[in-house]
Amino acid sequence: MGLWEPGHRGADTAAARLGAHIYWNAPTREDDFEGQIALIDQAVAKHYRGLVISPDQTLALITPVRRALARGIPTVIVSSPLPIPPEEKLFYVLNDDEAGGRLAAQRIGELLHGRGSVAILGINPDIAGIMARARSLEVYLGQTYPNIHITKRKGSFNVLHEQQMAEEVLKSDPNVDAIVGLMWASTRGALSAIRTNSRGQAVKVVGFDPDGLPLPFDIENLDSVIVQDTQAMGERAVDLILASTRGDSVSHSIKLQPTVVTRENLDTSEIRALIWMDWKPASAFAQSESP
Repeated sequence: MGLWEPGHRGADTAAARLGAHIYWNAPTREDDFEGQIALIDQAVAKHYRGLVISPDQTLALITPVRRALARGIPTVIVSSPLPIPPEEKLFYVLNDDEAGGRLAAQRIGELLHGRGSVAILGINPDIAGIMARARSLEVYLGQTYPNIHITKRKGSFNVLHEQQMAEEVLKSDPNVDAIVGLMWASTRGALSAIRTNSRGQAVKVVGFDPDGLPLPFDIENLDSVIVQDTQAMGERAVDLILASTRGDSVSHSIKLQPTVVTRENLDTSEIRALIWMDWKPASAFAQSESP
């Protein structure tokens, strides 16, 4: 998946530097947590030296992760947390979703000059990180821009569902000035709904977690995209696993800052390094079955 290609690059870079090999795999759908559980159980059965997971579902992953820990496998949760505290073999390398929510709120406040109406789409109770960014976004808007009215909708990884949610919002509230898509499915759904809406050109969109390149800044309504540093997540995760196997003292919880990508900074070296996906595994032994 596009969001995690930089993560794959980071993990492989660390593995090549430290003499390890990477097996990279993922379910074919973002909401296929049963497929993710099967992959975790497979890694446990094959006695891998370590496990890196970006959870597709908060509660469903608790039991398989505990099985891995019970077998003594160092496990790193990346991007979004599970409701399990860090422990000897359990580490977190997380996106700072509270910071992401604040970044989106600041962008919306600037776009609307502190006054107007915004719809927040893609609120997903199954993903802890998304809920954290939703709360942070709403709190920051309420405290800093009290004249911005907020409409909220629950979401899913299904683009057609998210497009329907956006269409309903635009129909029920013709005064919506902006939309925040907390997931990329929500962002894509919002852009599609706006395109077919009679007043669509007036609505701006702030999105999260793009799943591929190029970013669709050719669509006028897309204002900005907030991107996780998945490359650093992958690299830090492999570093933690190998340090743990050596018995080194390491931090069990790390948070990485997201970045706002716009038309204006898209071609800078910093942003290109963050989202670059054109690469080849550094290790001849690295395996990839990622979609």
